[in-house]
Parts: sequence; structure tokens; C-alpha cells
Amino acid sequence: MPIIARCPALSQICYYPSLVDNQKWHFAAEIYQSYLYCAGKLIRNEGGTIVAYDGDRVMAVFVGDSQSTNAVRCALRINHAVKNIINPAIENQYPGSTYQVRQVVGIDTSKIRAVRTGVRGGNDIVWVGRAANHAAKLTELNSEFGTWITGEVFDIMNKSAKYSNGEEKLMWKEWKWSQM
Repeated sequence: MPIIARCPALSQICYYPSLVDNQKWHFAAEIYQSYLYCAGKLIRNEGGTIVAYDGDRVMAVFVGDSQSTNAVRCALRINHAVKNIINPAIENQYPGSTYQVRQVVGIDTSKIRAVRTGVRGGNDIVWVGRAANHAAKLTELNSEFGTWITGEVFDIMNKSAKYSNGEEKLMWKEWKWSQM
């Protein structure tokens, strides 16, 4: 079962303030480039495969024995990079700006299929399955929590991705997802 991690950045989830609505296009483009470059590098470093860029989002697939652990570890590293690298760099480069990147990573697991769809000369790959759909929907949840995972992902994660810094303290909270 592949894991789909849909990692949105910035304007899709960032309502405080909305990047594309309240900033100049070149500022938004620079933020997109920085975030997507950083997220892409982290995805690859954790063994994920980037399968799509969609505006301010990147979608990755993780496969293998520790797929959910790798996807979750990648999400936590993306959150860390936003908080400790990207946002401080924005503050440093644009001292008068109050803009802060806020993003959410959604992770789910299920059987999925890739289908080419569209018209000749204008087609693309579409990912069909619950994981692609739910991971995308998870990114629309509260950005206070940078990563949302489903119970299925939690159940198959290694213990190292469930507990913080080797402690016996669970780093995840259980939530009821009423929309799904």
C-alpha cells in the first residue's frame, strides 16, 4: 500500500494573510520557490517520490516497508524547516514584512492507482484512491497543527515516529474527523 503525502504550502492553507491575495506576485513566487525547493529536497531525502506540483502544493508517494514512518518523518522535517529556516529567512530578507508561511501536511494510506487522463497533447497523471483524496482534505484542517495523519497511518508507523525524542510521550493526539 503506497502512502500519499500531499504537502500544501502557503496560499492554499495560509489565510493569515493570504499570500497571493495580499502580496506582490514576485514575493509570492519567491516564497513558492523556497518552500517547494525545501519540501522537495526533504521528500527525496526521506525516500519519497515527487509525483506532482500543483501551484503551491507538492504531492509525494512513499512506498516500502517503512513508508508511513518515512512520510511522517518527512512531514515533521518540513514543519521544522518552515518554522526554523524559511520563516526566519523571510524576516531577515524582508524586515518590514509580517508574512509568515503556514502550511499543513496531510498523510493517508490506501491502495491507489495512477491514471493518465485528458486530451492528446494536454493530459496528465491523476491519482485515484482514498489516500490521495483524504491527504488533500487533511491539508485544509487547522494549520496550528502542521501535520495531520489518519488512524491507518498511525497504526503502521514505527514507534520512533509515534513518540517524541525517544521518550515514552506520545506526540500525536486523537481527533474525530467529522467531515470524513
